[in-house]
Amino acid sequence: MLGGMTTNISCYRFAPLGGLKALRERLVELCGREELKGTILLSTEGINLFVAGSRRSIDLLVGHLRSVNGLEALEPKYSESADQPFTRMLVRIKKEIIAFGVEGIDPGRRPSPKLPAATLKQWLDEGKPVTLLDTRNDYEVKLGTFEGALDLGIANFRDFPEAVSKLQGLPGDAPIVMFCTGGIRCEKAGPFMERQGFENVFQLDGGILKYFEECGGAHYRGECFVFDQRVGVDPALRETDSTQCYLCQTPLTKAEQSDQRYLPGESCPYCFRPPAEVMRASIARREAMIEKVANPLPGSIPYDNARPILIPPKADGIELLNVLCLLFPHQPGEKWSSLCAAGRLVGPDGSPAAASHIVRSGERYLFLMPGITEPDVNPAIRILHEDEAIVVVEKPAPLPVHPSGRFNKNTLQYFLAHAYAPGRPRPAHRLDANTTGLTVWTRTRHFAHLLQPQFEEGLVEKLYLVRAVGHPPTDQFSCDTPISERPGVIGSRTADLASGLAAFTDFRVIRRDVDGTTLLEAKPLTGRTNQIRIHLRELGFPVCGDPAYLPEGRTGTAMTGEPGHPPLCLHSWKISFIHPLTKLPVTFESTPPPWAAEV
Repeated sequence: MLGGMTTNISCYRFAPLGGLKALRERLVELCGREELKGTILLSTEGINLFVAGSRRSIDLLVGHLRSVNGLEALEPKYSESADQPFTRMLVRIKKEIIAFGVEGIDPGRRPSPKLPAATLKQWLDEGKPVTLLDTRNDYEVKLGTFEGALDLGIANFRDFPEAVSKLQGLPGDAPIVMFCTGGIRCEKAGPFMERQGFENVFQLDGGILKYFEECGGAHYRGECFVFDQRVGVDPALRETDSTQCYLCQTPLTKAEQSDQRYLPGESCPYCFRPPAEVMRASIARREAMIEKVANPLPGSIPYDNARPILIPPKADGIELLNVLCLLFPHQPGEKWSSLCAAGRLVGPDGSPAAASHIVRSGERYLFLMPGITEPDVNPAIRILHEDEAIVVVEKPAPLPVHPSGRFNKNTLQYFLAHAYAPGRPRPAHRLDANTTGLTVWTRTRHFAHLLQPQFEEGLVEKLYLVRAVGHPPTDQFSCDTPISERPGVIGSRTADLASGLAAFTDFRVIRRDVDGTTLLEAKPLTGRTNQIRIHLRELGFPVCGDPAYLPEGRTGTAMTGEPGHPPLCLHSWKISFIHPLTKLPVTFESTPPPWAAEV
């Protein structure tokens, strides 16, 4: 390139053009060969282009265009820049070279009178009454315009006709001089204004850029927005320090780029929203998606499911039936035997596996469940907080956290997967299906690895609200009864003093009520399955509404209650941990349910 500089041209011409496909092919070949970049729009009404490259290549392009019938008088505007302002070359055939959307406007045959730049400057120097009408979009006007010019406040040139229909109080005898960047929009705006009954209408010949070239910055304030990577040029046609916001495309002056709300690639003073506002908007979208997915409940529509069963190392070399009884002790062996006989257990090779089949560690079997429907759940999920690392959810009941037993689609995990697709939030801990309140999820595997150890090592402080049957004799008490590791009847756990897992829970009385129940605060120091429910029953104060852990050591017929049943009065109330991204302590608190509303 001459002197290391890039030559930029901008140009348009309204003229009837034919043979557009062949012309496009020639231009694509020429621009590719000459390493030109920019945009050329072709239409039956004319041509519009912004192209940059070496001066030699630009001259070749201009010469070729002037050889086209109707473009002989093409007069590009030239400027120089230190760098190539475009990233690629586009040659397109369009219905209009400047989108306007009004039929019957033909600038090639019926243009408005053009006013030379020098004449406009003379009128303004003399103080002649003139109505200056800026036809550009609002974000272009923001960088600069003529003194006293009328700004229509339009976001798109297609809005121009409606804006003109609202114009009132224009001086009847003063000439109307319209202007835009290079003149092309005024070519259509002028005839439209005349068709609407406006008289004495002119268009600034060559637009603002031609005015800068011939008259400098007289009567103009600011700079001129241009549609390339330069963003703005000053009256000397030099590139300015202005840039554009990546998000909202608003042009920004150098001073505006110093604003703390300007974050390159993210926001600017005109589109910046406080993080809390951004989060609220995002949460509203997620909850709307959940509501859509939940109506109807996905598990209410019959479907075929295949539940994977992974063979653990301890089951290597034993019969499939024995493995199933080992992994699912709450299901009778006779049931598994009949399911194998019916071909409902499929081996790694895709064929049905017999009950006597010898399995190997690491193998993956499928339990086929055709035409199933799931019990109804409560999908009234609330998202309390989200950021790039975690999601904090207030879970309703009944609603399982993850697939298990009779549930696969009607789960919190299923709903969140749809709300955050293509992401897949992972539960950092779990709540019983009938337990309400806070549950924490991580957005990625990376953050799961950072947060999960806090739960495993007992570093997370969790507080629950519980309504229990009876009145404990002391205001503070504890339970350290070990809890069985393996599920028993209906999937429940039991107190197991001999070989159970260590479990510790502290309790504090909040209020003893006249109905014979007590509102408690429970603080589990370990995280065993159903820990609070088991410990309170062992102490003789079972949780109100518990369908499984009944008084006097009895076990119910189901772990999960149905919608409309009395609630399990157990609520995950507060949770505190070290945020996996900021490394700062955070605490989240949920709204107490009606049975504990006076906390």
